[in-house]
Amino acid sequence: MAYSVYVLVCDDGSFYTGYTASLQRRLKLHQKGKGAKYTRIHRVVNVIHTESFTTRAEAMKRERQIKRLSHEKKLELFTHHN
Repeated sequence: MAYSVYVLVCDDGSFYTGYTASLQRRLKLHQKGKGAKYTRIHRVVNVIHTESFTTRAEAMKRERQIKRLSHEKKLELFTHHN
């Protein structure tokens, strides 16, 4: 099974980072307001970044790394990676 780490940009310009085994299903939940509490409060605008991993542990580790980055460092990552 493959896992994805994803970053969403919200309507206030903030980012939400998560991981999932089914990116499309998870995005639909966020868009319906049934995803994470954060995305129920901060409406999701778009997916800005995704990365794929073969194990859940790898995806969780990368999610933590991205979450620790400042807003500016996240922007740099997304600009250089995509």
